[in-house]
Amino acid sequence: MKQYLSETNCIDFNHPLVMERVEKLKQQSADPIDYIRCAFEFVRDEITHSWDAGEMTVSRKASEVLENGTGICWTKSCLLAALLRANGIPAGISYQKLTRADEDASDGYIIHALNTVYIEALDKWIRLDARGNKETVHAEFSLEEEILAFPVRPELEEIDYRNNDWNLDERLIKVLQDCESVLTIRTDFDLA
Repeated sequence: MKQYLSETNCIDFNHPLVMERVEKLKQQSADPIDYIRCAFEFVRDEITHSWDAGEMTVSRKASEVLENGTGICWTKSCLLAALLRANGIPAGISYQKLTRADEDASDGYIIHALNTVYIEALDKWIRLDARGNKETVHAEFSLEEEILAFPVRPELEEIDYRNNDWNLDERLIKVLQDCESVLTIRTDFDLA
């Protein structure tokens, strides 16, 4: 459990911008579960998804997502993990392999990131997807069932890894380091 509370380069929760947001979220929430919901809704609703917003800026870690006000799912997951860990709530990252095109695999695949969160009061891990909602995406906070951004479609060879990593995958970190625009982000590999 210690790893899921630790700071990493991508999940830099001791950064002043992150700590400032943590204090604001604490003031808005009544208890730990409400804090998780508030943090999730802040990242989902107040931080734009770079591709949806047409934003080319590459945010590479939690503090940059806050500074830029935008990030892709990988770094939005880092931000949610940072906001939770800074408040003593264990959080990790899980992945899905999804088609880049909506209807088929003609444009290849992309790795999608979401969060795992330990709910101490229920003694269980849940998954939350703060990617950001839009007309075709409706992720919600739920303790009972997963309401994620994307259902995995096995017929298109999409994969739900159902993993619980304590840090952003090193291969994804390298992709972020090497790209100059979100348009150049590609993941032509499996995480298995």
